[in-house]
Amino acid sequence: MDQTASALQKIDKAPQTLREIVQERMREAIISGHFAPGDRLVERPLCDQLGVSRTVIRETIRFLEAEGLVEILPNRGPIVATLNWDQARQIYDIRQQLESAAAAQAATTQTKGFAGKLGRALKAVEATAADKTWSKHLQATTDFYELIFLEAGHTIAWDIVQRLNGRISRLRAMTIADKSRESPGLVHLQAIHDAIVANDPEAARQAVITHIAAASAIARKFLTDIAE
Repeated sequence: MDQTASALQKIDKAPQTLREIVQERMREAIISGHFAPGDRLVERPLCDQLGVSRTVIRETIRFLEAEGLVEILPNRGPIVATLNWDQARQIYDIRQQLESAAAAQAATTQTKGFAGKLGRALKAVEATAADKTWSKHLQATTDFYELIFLEAGHTIAWDIVQRLNGRISRLRAMTIADKSRESPGLVHLQAIHDAIVANDPEAARQAVITHIAAASAIARKFLTDIAE
């Protein structure tokens, strides 16, 4: 057998399992607001809508509970988790510390070719800005940050961010939709990109801090208004 002429090609990304597809769709439904905070997640209708078994729905609910998107209440079962300002403030504080450190490190130690990768990731964010459900835009934004964390070598920090990703995406969807913000999120990401590519760690750190502060202010107003 001629090994050099093999028709088999390396699989770059494993295909999604049914459970992963259901998790993705349920997560998107919560982040987009299709399921509102406090809504009950009843197994039978979810099984019918998605065409899957109760086992898959139960596994998905447990997964989303671990992400902080679902709460299990006594005598009520699973509901879409609420998000208040105190929780959001803590998430933004964590993001600021971890993202600013990663951006500064990436600006200091970036390898050859990284600037091109980051530029393409930024273009993907821009290309998906008109995504009405925000799912592609949110994924592109996550991919942009993942590149920065991995280039910085901050893999443990990225693991922490990933555990918060469901709630971070809910906050991003909330702030993206706000038309009153002075500078769109893409402007802030461009500033982060430019500082990293210019090998300016302090500017990269400050660009992240400015971005988080702007998003935090919008979320605070939104969540405070809901609470009142």
